Amino acid sequence: MERIKKRLSFNRKSAFAEPVKLRKRKSKLYSQEDANSQYEKGFLGVNLSFVLFTVMFRLVNCCLVKTSFVPDEYWQSLEVAHNMVNSFLFQFLNGLKYGYLTWEWTEGLRSYSYPLFFASIYKMLHLLNKDTVELLIWGPRLAQALLAALSDIKLYSLVKKLENENIAKLVYFSQLCSWFSWYCCTRTLVNTMETVLTTVALYYYPFQGSKAQNSSKYLALVALAVVMRPTAVIVWLPLVSYHFWQEDTKLNLVLHHAMPVGLLTLGISTLVDRVFSGKWILVQLNFLKINVLQNVAVFYGSHPWHWYLTQGFPVVLGTHLPFFIHGSMLAPKRYRILLAAVIWTVLVYSLLSHKEFRFIYPVLSFCMVFCGYSLASLKTWKKPAVCFLVLSNLLPALYTGLIHQRGTLDVMNHIQQLCKESNSPTNTEVSVFFLMPCHSTPFYSHVHCPITMQFLQCPPDLTGNKSYIDEAEIFFSDPVRWLEAHFPNQTVLSTHLVFFEVLEKEISPFLERNSYVKTSEFFHTHVPEGRVGRNIYLYERQA
Repeated sequence: MERIKKRLSFNRKSAFAEPVKLRKRKSKLYSQEDANSQYEKGFLGVNLSFVLFTVMFRLVNCCLVKTSFVPDEYWQSLEVAHNMVNSFLFQFLNGLKYGYLTWEWTEGLRSYSYPLFFASIYKMLHLLNKDTVELLIWGPRLAQALLAALSDIKLYSLVKKLENENIAKLVYFSQLCSWFSWYCCTRTLVNTMETVLTTVALYYYPFQGSKAQNSSKYLALVALAVVMRPTAVIVWLPLVSYHFWQEDTKLNLVLHHAMPVGLLTLGISTLVDRVFSGKWILVQLNFLKINVLQNVAVFYGSHPWHWYLTQGFPVVLGTHLPFFIHGSMLAPKRYRILLAAVIWTVLVYSLLSHKEFRFIYPVLSFCMVFCGYSLASLKTWKKPAVCFLVLSNLLPALYTGLIHQRGTLDVMNHIQQLCKESNSPTNTEVSVFFLMPCHSTPFYSHVHCPITMQFLQCPPDLTGNKSYIDEAEIFFSDPVRWLEAHFPNQTVLSTHLVFFEVLEKEISPFLERNSYVKTSEFFHTHVPEGRVGRNIYLYERQA
């Protein structure tokens, strides 16, 4: 008995004397937590190499888009920013006006908040004495490319937090290989900024199971999008309404989040507009009154009600469309609100007469979530589907970015050279007249030189005059007659005329009579339509 007690005592001492070594075992739970911890510590929520790849991709994207899309990418952003920075400065130094604002700005329909972003870049370049025309053109676009990269990263991070890395990568891939996203995301369009703000706001939206939700942050981004582009409220109305409906503390959401954010954003925007317009205006109210209630937007074209369903939405999604439809049937219930927002946006915009592809661009990132789910569900067909999406989007992305509608930018590059030549003491002063559909080309933001430039005006009538015809329409009804009336003698003739080739034959008597000779020709498009020709001609008047 005594021997047994001694043995037990010895065993207890041994047990406490040496620590017990347990066999290490890999746990999926702990490894996942470590991965998530590492993921959270990364830059912008992801590792640095991922961020650098996304940034480089969008910078390359920016450099491979050398075409024009719509006039607003210049006339509602860069031209306004250039005017904000240079008009006052040049007028103060030389007593001359330098820049141009379209009717939307004189009538108070647009907020200066978006052009202020580019004006800040212009001002910085000016202070550094680096405000060359090349940097003025590429600086804003490179900045927009960085913002596009940010939205790509946030979309990936959102899906990774809600689902898993596999689905997040496929959503990210869908976003990057979209031809329309490639075509638009680096352009200086207010719709592009609206899309960036919408996608980043989505990251903070209170989805079920989301750990990144932050009501103040997402509402602030939504408010900024609405300030810049009032129609952004269409996209966000279902999402904000659903949030309010699901919120337990509704009064707290309104009083401590929505109202402070909304009032602060609107107040700052109104102050910015007061500073640059010189008067107190509420841009959002004017936009609603003139564009929607008076339906002035129809002046620039109208489409049938089904246009977005039969053309707009299918073109914007491209070959992603079948994957979007498939994914919308597979995605979890928490994403139904995104599907509802897409359907709602398309239907509401279908009720408006004036329709454009870019108007529904902000919901494209919503669609990519469903495309990612569709690809994730494919097993043996996943690689063929991925290859199909890459190849089917590569050609339209490169064609629309490098070839289609490039002439209007190429001709401005040539006019830059004319401006430099005009500074020589031996050359006469250069003056350019654009005999094209109004706002076909950029203006001073792409020349950055105070030469005389004119174009055919086309502001809508806001007085209700049904017989009103704008200057551009009068010109194209009888070009020679208009030219003879506008240039009654040779002393007022412009030194250079720019127009599409379809106009050449009709105005050739005027050109010959006034000694104009074609000096340059620029390819524009393979699909000429109406007053827009295949090529752009530059005619110079010989001394």
